[in-house]
Amino acid sequence: MTGADFFNELFVLEMANNHLGSVERGLKIISAYGQVVRFNNVRAAIKIQLRDVDNFIHKEFRGRSDIRYIKKTLDTQLRLEDYAAMLKAIRDANCISMATPFDECSVDVCCKLGVQMLKIASSDLNDWMLIEKIATAKKPVIVSTGGSSLKDIDDLVQFFDNRRIPLAINHCVSLYPSEDHELEMNQIDFLRDRYPDHVIGFSTHECHDWSSSMLIAYAKGARTFERHVDIDSDGIKVSPYCSVPEQVDHWFKTFHQAKAMCGAPGTQRRLLPRKEVEYLDALVRGVYAKADLPEGHILSDDDVYLAIPLQMGQISCRELMRGEVLLKAVKKDEPILIDAIDSPYSSIPSLKAAIYKRGIEPSPSVVAKEAKSKGSGQ
Repeated sequence: MTGADFFNELFVLEMANNHLGSVERGLKIISAYGQVVRFNNVRAAIKIQLRDVDNFIHKEFRGRSDIRYIKKTLDTQLRLEDYAAMLKAIRDANCISMATPFDECSVDVCCKLGVQMLKIASSDLNDWMLIEKIATAKKPVIVSTGGSSLKDIDDLVQFFDNRRIPLAINHCVSLYPSEDHELEMNQIDFLRDRYPDHVIGFSTHECHDWSSSMLIAYAKGARTFERHVDIDSDGIKVSPYCSVPEQVDHWFKTFHQAKAMCGAPGTQRRLLPRKEVEYLDALVRGVYAKADLPEGHILSDDDVYLAIPLQMGQISCRELMRGEVLLKAVKKDEPILIDAIDSPYSSIPSLKAAIYKRGIEPSPSVVAKEAKSKGSGQ
């Protein structure tokens, strides 16, 4: 599977530290979302976060409960075997195992635990010690670009391209939660134009709507999508930027709706459904004789007129080429049939068959005339 194939239509469900330091709660989250993923028939990764907590926080600040990031990191710390249990549950749920390592040691842990895909958080997009370590894992990587300069993104993309490591690039606004007017979704267009060889995604934290941004993002060409997820359980308040299972279920269904509404890829002409062709054929004008026309007559504009309805086997304004030779006499106001003219359309069986399949049943007089003509061997 190529990098583009791996990331295409992939959902990332970010657990973050919503397990709250409890492997049991983490397994409940994985179980809940595994069911939603399976029911909606989508490809999804469930992502955890990994930190080497003993070294990640400076020893002199480990007791600072007034610093929210430090306190949350300490409160949600799990043992290595707990992370292994959650990653096994993710794979058992037929989801892709994914992690955001926030330090070099955690990259090694990801490799040891068999994590399939890595994430670079927006805050680490120019942390080159960590980025270089992540590259050594040779795993597919998704990066979020919230708050990043264009040069930082360019440098990162070139770095992974030079090493031929698959990279998807997420548009992201690092506001938790994000209001609708803060989403800046035109950045998806910008990233697609600037990095045409990469899958572009949308990582979102808005809290009011689980459909509008999906419809817009898919239509703009985003093909990987990320949200923070949690469960309303154990009396724990869900953060406003997190989604619960019923909201993610709606999100997935909106994806399928967006995909159906957008139809064929924008790189090719769509396949036309038969009912649309039939509807339009009913509006096309057919070619009728203005006067009695003898066999061998060469048609000109003065010999015909165009009118509805189009009848089966009749040439339409689309096939009228002028200069056709009549192979049969045609009475005034009768349709000129494909069999009655010497035309390229009559010499190609598939085109001729298509002309006989469209339009309405011919008038009784035309049917009788054709039957008489065939009976006499003309």
